[in-house]
Amino acid sequence: MKVVLSIAGSDSGGGAGIQADIKTAQYHGVFMTTAITALTAQNTLGVSQVVVLDPSFVKEQIISILSDFDISAVKIGMLGSKSLITEIKECIKDLNIPIILDPVAISRAGSKLIDDEAIESLKELFKYSFLITPNKYEAKLFFDVNSIEDIKKLKNPQTNILFKNMFEDKNKTIDILLKKDSSIIKFESPKADEKNTHGTGCSYSSSIASLLAKDKYLEEAIKEAKTYIYKAIKNAPNLGKGNGPINHSLK
Repeated sequence: MKVVLSIAGSDSGGGAGIQADIKTAQYHGVFMTTAITALTAQNTLGVSQVVVLDPSFVKEQIISILSDFDISAVKIGMLGSKSLITEIKECIKDLNIPIILDPVAISRAGSKLIDDEAIESLKELFKYSFLITPNKYEAKLFFDVNSIEDIKKLKNPQTNILFKNMFEDKNKTIDILLKKDSSIIKFESPKADEKNTHGTGCSYSSSIASLLAKDKYLEEAIKEAKTYIYKAIKNAPNLGKGNGPINHSLK
């Protein structure tokens, strides 16, 4: 069985972060190990408190996993501070496996999630990543991208970049992959229910990581992951009073 490492925050509501990553990996038939970066008190209505863990302890979690398991891919999610990002960089810079970075900086609603110092540090992880998965707000923040025309102007990026849900369309979601060789591929899927989408970004990146761990090609992994997310939203259990979780198991 292939093993993936998720470096991310914990969601007490179970729909995003580490919890979503584990459920997603299990659906795809891979084993998920974890290094928790932060604890959150949250539910479908929002986040009430965040406790960022000591960077040295996060590093110790990663070292513990890498020293024992044969890791086939890494997914990186919420990183809350510059010092934490620095520790993560030291842990991953020499790994020769796919690293999927979900550059969590701005929420789907447009709210800033980390400070400016951490944002600048996060950019340092780009060159060590096999794929970066920014949402449309993070695309603007990190790459000054608002449209496919802007994406076409980004020549020879440091790595592959998947720009998520870049365009407003009432019937479908459109993601744009800018490959390291500057080629562009479009991925489309029907638009599902807007209410139960909590944790879709986490689940999408961990789905891609799981599929890459199983030796799927990048384009194939993205296509399968996008289909998985659509079905998981479509079959959401409709839990909670707010933005509910998706159905990771599809059962």
